[in-house]
Amino acid sequence: MTRTQATQIIIEQHGDVQQMQVRQTPIPAAAEGEVLLRQTAIGVNFIDTYHRSGLYPLSLPSSLGMEACGVIEAIGAGVSEFKVGDRVAYAGGTVGAYTTHRIMPEAKLVLVPDQIPDDIAAATLLRGMTAQYLLKQTFPVQAGQTILVHAAAGGVGQIVCQWAQSLGVKVIGTVGGAAKQVLAQTWCDWVLDYNDASWVAQVREITQGQGVPVVYDGVGAVTFLPSLDCLAPRGLMVSFGNASGAVEAFNLGILASKGSLFVTRPTLGHYTATRSSLLACANDYWDALLTGRVKPDIGQRYALSDAAQAHLDLAARKTTGATVLTP
Repeated sequence: MTRTQATQIIIEQHGDVQQMQVRQTPIPAAAEGEVLLRQTAIGVNFIDTYHRSGLYPLSLPSSLGMEACGVIEAIGAGVSEFKVGDRVAYAGGTVGAYTTHRIMPEAKLVLVPDQIPDDIAAATLLRGMTAQYLLKQTFPVQAGQTILVHAAAGGVGQIVCQWAQSLGVKVIGTVGGAAKQVLAQTWCDWVLDYNDASWVAQVREITQGQGVPVVYDGVGAVTFLPSLDCLAPRGLMVSFGNASGAVEAFNLGILASKGSLFVTRPTLGHYTATRSSLLACANDYWDALLTGRVKPDIGQRYALSDAAQAHLDLAARKTTGATVLTP
């Protein structure tokens, strides 16, 4: 029997995890240029907590989540790239992935290679494409360089570090705590604890006082300003996330005094804004998976109905690697 109701996680107002409610909603028909997905796995990202809390406000009521993998159950008029039964994934764009069924524009989907499991596709595509634009577009790394990656034990950090090493780059990773320090040693050349007040001095020592050409920072408030002291002259500070809170305003003169530094705040959407750029970014990540250059770890799995607990664990820094919800 054809299912007519989707199970969704909905918020009607911004706030804590108590705002996340499990609801049954009608499954709409696919319109022109759209497909109906039966989702098989859903990725959880830190940005989901920002959407829930209102740091990045949504039009309410809304579901949450920005990436998932699923099977196409129906297609609308004009759909030409996909057919019923295709296994596809998406990452970024419109919020609303915490659901068993979803209508998606054809233009936002990518085919998933047969060799890549649903949970890996769902839980790592956003992270993988983020790593791709960071390493190959925002600051194209070169073999022989030494770079600094914050939150090296996290979902994005794990992929960035592995991929960078496969490109011949030395990686200094930072983490928050001894347990994560042990974990990140697998894919970093050096692992530092950014709770240790000497971590900046350790970076300067590792680089023989030269500093690194780039810092990839998904932590934010706690690491941003100290990271400027880790950069070589004319180095680039890439602030792509706020896990510890948003970076506060600062005097631009600091950049001059610390070596004519550059700062950027990139987002995946601007690097995958066209169909061709989306496909190029996603396919490069799929290739990294298939060739073994990147071996992401799914550290946690939750039922869709337990999404609130996933948010609590993420905020409490209890997670490692990627996190997936199972519808």
